[in-house]
Amino acid sequence: MKTKKISIGIIVSVVVLMLAMPVSAVAEEYMIGLSLAITGPTSDAGNPYAKGVEDYFRYANDMKLLGKDTIKYEIRDDKYETAITKRNFEEYLDMGMVFYLNYSTGSTLALKRDFEEVKMPTLPASYHAGNIEDSDYVFLPIASYSAQAIGLAEYLVANHDGKTPRVAMYVHPSAFGRGPVEDVKAAVKAGLDMEIVEVVEHGKDLDVTGMLQRWKSKNVQYVISHTVQSPVATLLKGASRMDLVAKSFGEKGKITFMGAHYTGGNDLIALAGKAAENFYWTTSFITTSEDSYAADTQMALAERYGRDDKTANSHNYAAGIIVAEVATEVIQRAKAKGEEINKKTLYQELLAMNGMNAFYSGTAVGPVTYSKDDHQGVDTLQLYSVQNGEFRAVGKPFIPEYTDKIK
Repeated sequence: MKTKKISIGIIVSVVVLMLAMPVSAVAEEYMIGLSLAITGPTSDAGNPYAKGVEDYFRYANDMKLLGKDTIKYEIRDDKYETAITKRNFEEYLDMGMVFYLNYSTGSTLALKRDFEEVKMPTLPASYHAGNIEDSDYVFLPIASYSAQAIGLAEYLVANHDGKTPRVAMYVHPSAFGRGPVEDVKAAVKAGLDMEIVEVVEHGKDLDVTGMLQRWKSKNVQYVISHTVQSPVATLLKGASRMDLVAKSFGEKGKITFMGAHYTGGNDLIALAGKAAENFYWTTSFITTSEDSYAADTQMALAERYGRDDKTANSHNYAAGIIVAEVATEVIQRAKAKGEEINKKTLYQELLAMNGMNAFYSGTAVGPVTYSKDDHQGVDTLQLYSVQNGEFRAVGKPFIPEYTDKIK
């Protein structure tokens, strides 16, 4: 009987001790889900993007950035199909997800109301401005496609020599591609001095001769592209065969080709070869073809987890890193305040990410900032052009002026 009393006493003591332990002494797992196209359409961007997310979360756990706590990340291929994305999202909710990473424009628009209903802070890979309209819970990691297209337009107007420049827009046949068109037109209406001669939604044709001849007859001097790399490579090869590509910015009698985030990067150079020379491209990310601490850090992360050179040098790999960085950062900030980690506290940390609390990711040319009225992460852009087979910076990072003027 005495032995039994002692055992009961020990058990009670252990239970009391466990109850008295601070919550922080118990290691926690914070579930973050990502649904994207690792296969299927746009997988050329989704594949390295997924690796960027995975590598940074692995790094955060390996380096114990959250102390004893860890990030339990789930990455699933949705094949660019919104129905699969929705199913993944709902299953992630059942798994206790506290932060969500989405991918495409179509699925972000389709699930926007779901994000609102469950109050889930969400960062998509799509930078479509419509994602954040009437939305409290979607946040763009970097400048919107509209801001990027307007930034290209501002540069060409500022550096054009002659009368009002004549511009064509070459866009993807989808909500993703059409998004910036009306905003660029609004910038022109607000005073940006250029003429939009034509807007073309491309198909899958490999012969663009007729379109280029039409543009030449209309004296088109610049083309702003907003699509993915493959159709831009087709366009550049066709223009190169017809000797239409400007060898310097704004060369008279030729066409200067420009594009937003998903049109450029090393994949474009691989697809277009020499025809990519002098293509002007804007994004908020630092490229590894320019020497910088950020580029070295990106390459080191890729090497640590055994990624090949193509992945390591991809701006889509950097795009995956930045969303994982932001998710990790808001957890760190909430933990530092002693708060419970859940979707509500992480959402509040996103809203507070501004001013002195801006976040410097290292992969972007400017800080990530958010607030209740600002859901666009990195406002700053960098213009690059292909020189001798590599993207090289043109000028300094800048913030487009007309994005505010058309609000």
